Amino acid sequence: MVTTTAEQEIVHLEEQYWQAIKAKDLATLNRMTDDPCVVAGSQGGAIVDRKGYEGMLNGAKWSVLDFQMSDVKVHMAREDVALIVYKVREELDVDGERVTLDATDASTWIHRDAGWVCSLHTESVIGDPYGRDRKKPA
Repeated sequence: MVTTTAEQEIVHLEEQYWQAIKAKDLATLNRMTDDPCVVAGSQGGAIVDRKGYEGMLNGAKWSVLDFQMSDVKVHMAREDVALIVYKVREELDVDGERVTLDATDASTWIHRDAGWVCSLHTESVIGDPYGRDRKKPA
């Protein structure tokens, strides 16, 4: 449950981040992303510097067509550190094919001199926690 102004600001930042990904707005993403940034998802985890982040985005074979966040929760760990977790439904174009993805995402935002930056982002595809829903038939 998001109740305070600080929590609302974090939700707004996360939404702005998604909009920048959707618009492929690298300038905004660079401004909003810590250098380096920690990223974890189904393909593994990495600590990505600015050059690597730009390469990752410029070389992506997917684009965000739309997204919808729900069940948003924010925890202000400190005045300058915020954690956000939420469900997201993503409408994507992946290699020319439209894909709908349901996931749970989490980000850590840190307030630095120039403002808030996303320092960690994770995404977990929703499904059976043991992957049984993704097993190939025998």
